[in-house]
Amino acid sequence: MPCSNIYTAIDIPDRGEKFETLLEKKNVTIKRILSSADIEQQVMIQEEDEWFIMIEGAALIMIDKEKRELQKGDYCFIKAGTAHQILFVKEGTIWLAVHF
Repeated sequence: MPCSNIYTAIDIPDRGEKFETLLEKKNVTIKRILSSADIEQQVMIQEEDEWFIMIEGAALIMIDKEKRELQKGDYCFIKAGTAHQILFVKEGTIWLAVHF
């Protein structure tokens, strides 16, 4: 899939989040994440670095014990091994996450 559109085939799940890999190349993975308002509030600690941008929606996340309110256009970097947790997410939120 050389070209597409981030807004194509949006199918927000009734519960949780839907992860779609858009690209995997060497040590980089790019995913589109579609979020329902009904998510499991679990603490995540990943083995790889993550950079993400919020394409649509809003969320409240905790990164390393610091709360951050995010809106459309906001982006963050989460270093590998850093605890983070989504506390609230607006129905239909779209994220673009890069793992490396």
